[in-house]
Amino acid sequence: MSEEVIATIKEQIDSNPILVYMKGSPGAPQCGFSAQTVQCLISCGERFAYVDILSNPDIRATLPGYANWPTFPQLYLEGELVGGCDIITEMFESGELEPLVKKAAATVVEDSQD
Repeated sequence: MSEEVIATIKEQIDSNPILVYMKGSPGAPQCGFSAQTVQCLISCGERFAYVDILSNPDIRATLPGYANWPTFPQLYLEGELVGGCDIITEMFESGELEPLVKKAAATVVEDSQD
């Protein structure tokens, strides 16, 4: 794994409290799993960052090894991998996801008030 790509991934995860690595963009997802994950996040009502792995082939190739998670999308909240589409969907349907997303979004407000 390229140290430069790993450094980029770490910086993306560290600087975005809600980050999803996905195929496509939230407005134009390029696979059903990415679309489902984005819908869950949008339903939580908070802004989130994304990285389109289709236009970032180095990240697409490196992230599964870095995260020890083989598939996309991958959701990170406050620097921690939450999981992929199935886990996100289950957490959303059970009501577990929204409070975690709201908590992560609140860290943005707190950080900007320092």
